[in-house]
Amino acid sequence: MGRRVVLIVMDSFGIGDGPDAAAFGDEGSNTLSSCTESEYFHADNLAKMGLFAIDGIKTARRLPEQDIKPVGTYARLAERSMGKDTTIGHWEIAGLVSPDPLPTYPDGFPDDVIKKFEEETGRGILCNLPYSGTKVINDYGDEHVRTGKLIVYTSADSVFQIAAHEDVVPCEELYDICRKARKILTGRHGVGRVIARPFEGTSGNYVRTPRRHDFSLVPPRDTMLNILSKAGRDVIGIGKINDIFAGSGITEYTYTSGNEEGIEKTIEYLGKDFDGLLFVNLVDYDMLYGHRRDKDGYAKAVAYFDAKLPEIVGLLKEDDILMITADHGCDPGFLNTTDHTRECVPFLSCGRGFMPAAGTKGGNLGKRTTFADIAASVLAFLGVDTAGVEGENIL
Repeated sequence: MGRRVVLIVMDSFGIGDGPDAAAFGDEGSNTLSSCTESEYFHADNLAKMGLFAIDGIKTARRLPEQDIKPVGTYARLAERSMGKDTTIGHWEIAGLVSPDPLPTYPDGFPDDVIKKFEEETGRGILCNLPYSGTKVINDYGDEHVRTGKLIVYTSADSVFQIAAHEDVVPCEELYDICRKARKILTGRHGVGRVIARPFEGTSGNYVRTPRRHDFSLVPPRDTMLNILSKAGRDVIGIGKINDIFAGSGITEYTYTSGNEEGIEKTIEYLGKDFDGLLFVNLVDYDMLYGHRRDKDGYAKAVAYFDAKLPEIVGLLKEDDILMITADHGCDPGFLNTTDHTRECVPFLSCGRGFMPAAGTKGGNLGKRTTFADIAASVLAFLGVDTAGVEGENIL
């Protein structure tokens, strides 16, 4: 068995506004700082990896774990791509910087797109506005159940979201509808993701189910995932990784219902033999807590993951490395918006015993100007040519 990289994305775990945050209307956002306002925040093991030693870190209060001496490897990463959404962030982590933003629709989707969608699906639509995902199903759910029309909405991100009650539109039918939308939404209307948003319940009490499914735009060129798989290495996606990359470069994948299952699947795969990359997305920080501006929920989720880190690190083999990062921010204390926030993200890594992995520098790697340094570092660590990705090996 060769070297293994475990790369975990704490979806939306930003560490303070990026240098261009003001251009995105996000100046002053800081997901980490907002989480530390909660009494439920605990992060001893992330501190050991170097979280609180990262340049420019700010917290809302003094934490006991800030006195823990870091022994891992850590850096502050700014995003170079022109976006702050999941797709753009993950693509950049994988070595693909996007100089142009994906299209967004603050006034809803144009008539020609909606007309084509209605023709292809045979159903009418409701809403067609930027909307909160939990509010839209309660505002339009009754009419949807009565008429069978699909609830179509968007957000500040590049997404085309379709909500439907599972008793009205079964999930497999909703997924097929999303595939039709994905074929329509190309070119100048090539949104990052088409998202199936099934829900259940009764009038006034509609709730989203865990059977969400994302249909992403295929990356416009190879990422580190393609480079690794073409080199004969394993590329295993856990959570929504396969969806984010539209399966491109993935050799094996498994979906999860949330953070806890994602962490358990990570532990399970670490007990197996593989040669290459285990790429994990933990979505609950963003989906359940960031967008809903739930500081306590976010803090509890960080504390849960932190408590599981010793078990994950304990399963690393001599030549393995663990990397932890994020794809954007979603500050639960930021009142300007309920959408993602333009923030820097942490880069934390270690090997066995939380110490720097064999052959790496360790310590503070400073401020970096792109998430793509992760891709270059992953490829270099696995002994694969880094020429196909943007970014630099910082290990």
